[in-house]
Amino acid sequence: MKHSRLILGLSFLGGLLVLVSCGRANPPPPGWGDRGPVSQPPVNAPVSVALASGLIDQRPDRGMRERVDAAGADLAVCRAELEAARVTFTPVPDRVDSETCGLAGAGTLDIDRGTVARLSPGGPVMTCQTALALSVWRRQVVEPAAREIFGQDVVDIVHYGTYSCRSVSNRPGARPSAHSRAAAIDVAGVVLRDGTRVMVKQDWYGDGPEARFLKRIRDEGCQVFGTVLSPDYDAPHQDHLHLEPGGRAFCR
Repeated sequence: MKHSRLILGLSFLGGLLVLVSCGRANPPPPGWGDRGPVSQPPVNAPVSVALASGLIDQRPDRGMRERVDAAGADLAVCRAELEAARVTFTPVPDRVDSETCGLAGAGTLDIDRGTVARLSPGGPVMTCQTALALSVWRRQVVEPAAREIFGQDVVDIVHYGTYSCRSVSNRPGARPSAHSRAAAIDVAGVVLRDGTRVMVKQDWYGDGPEARFLKRIRDEGCQVFGTVLSPDYDAPHQDHLHLEPGGRAFCR
């Protein structure tokens, strides 16, 4: 009798261990903790705009990058900033795609009702911090520069993507790119309201208004993003601006 009870007890304990094991989440890729923890409310949690400071409607200054980093480090605050500015950010579930690639605190950046400038292609997936920095840059850097230099609005910001499981500049053996966490966007250029395309690849080098515009949005972008790379940096960036929030400032 005692022997039977022991067998039943061990079987029950084993079943519990299996259930716990099956319910355990995949561990995050190594190195993800380098930028500090991200406060993660549930994907469908309501957003309290009372947490917002109106960051997206503030002109960039020397303290803007630090304010973006601080707001982006707390997902609830980051989402509140976007919601208060009428920027549609739709959270997506966290996932791990490989040891060095996955999503945490990410979502699709959709319509910004405070601007006519749309992302093309639309709805890219990125971290909330990246969406926040990009929204500041779009409203406070790109728009004013286009109106001042060209006298018209930007209707499209053309990009080469955000999330990509690859190394830096696709170099074999290099460290994982920020794109492997959807923590960067590569901007190819813009389209003006009259259809004019101002593109990094064809317009960066020169002394015309197109070159002045591109260099201005690069330079002022350095007040918003931690890392900004342009054709002045290296060959792989001859056709786009790499914009990445967080970390130590590096602008070239």
